[in-house]
Amino acid sequence: METYKNLSGDSGVTHFEIGDDFIDVKFKGKSTIYIYSNSRNIQHHIDAMKVLADKGRGLCTYITQNPTVKNKYGKR
Repeated sequence: METYKNLSGDSGVTHFEIGDDFIDVKFKGKSTIYIYSNSRNIQHHIDAMKVLADKGRGLCTYITQNPTVKNKYGKR
């Protein structure tokens, strides 16, 4: 997994991994990896999350403030 840049300095995201139709996210203090994938019918959200992950800013906020995304994950 790639280390999240955390440009704001206070993100809950620590790491991420991007694939064609998914993004995996690891949060601070959690051992679980959260899998957001197209199998949950949220591809447009996944695409937005990929952009935020690459920028290193806004990913945690996007996940926590978007009810559609917040509850559409798998765990690894």
